[in-house]
Amino acid sequence: MSENKEKKTKESEEESEEKELSFLDHLGELRKRIIYAVIGIFVGAGVSALFIDFIMDTALLGPAVDNGLVLQNLRTFGQPIVFFKVVAIVGVIISFPHTLYQLWKFIAPGLYENEKSWVRVITFFTSLCFMVGIAFAYFVMIPSMLSFAASFGTEQIKNNIDINEYFSFISTILLAAGLFFELPMVSFVLSRFGMLKAKTMRKFRRHGIIVILLLAAILTPTPDPVSQLIFAIPLFFLYELSVLIAVFGEKKYNSKN
Repeated sequence: MSENKEKKTKESEEESEEKELSFLDHLGELRKRIIYAVIGIFVGAGVSALFIDFIMDTALLGPAVDNGLVLQNLRTFGQPIVFFKVVAIVGVIISFPHTLYQLWKFIAPGLYENEKSWVRVITFFTSLCFMVGIAFAYFVMIPSMLSFAASFGTEQIKNNIDINEYFSFISTILLAAGLFFELPMVSFVLSRFGMLKAKTMRKFRRHGIIVILLLAAILTPTPDPVSQLIFAIPLFFLYELSVLIAVFGEKKYNSKN
């Protein structure tokens, strides 16, 4: 009896040690991936710093100048702060595919072999969706919003806008659009692993439309319904596209099981 007890105690100790090692291994892997992701962001920020004049004068300030808006600095260190913010945000955008790849590399050990082959594909299309969202915001949403802001009101009031507020507006719209355009990929990943069904998305379509309209009203700083529709209509399209993609993901999940 005593020998059996000692054997069971030894086995339980070995199991606990293995679990502890496994947990520490996961922590070590997570730390490594975070470090790689941070290094990627710094590299992206370094690249953006090399082209900061073009980014500031043409990419960032260009839409305001084109719409006749005058930007001004109201803070002592306002311009240096804006430059650092621009470098950081552009660095995050440039390094997004690399950051996403590090996330998938951390998740990959817990996937089946046939699922690991999807890592690069998912990384590519997720990055593509993010960049398409940013491009749509920059070339469609932001010009229309700034045009409305510049044309609204009376000529007796000059539109002199604080550069920090302007940058916050631009960065919020860009990042929000980039993240919202991830909806099809999120739908695919969740349905691919059996966590989401197209039937559920169809059932809650009306709720989704209400949420989209609310987000459009909150994230578009203008009360102009045209700007809100410019933001909302692509989201409606993305929602319907996500339903179709969920059907495809379900088929993959069902065939696997």
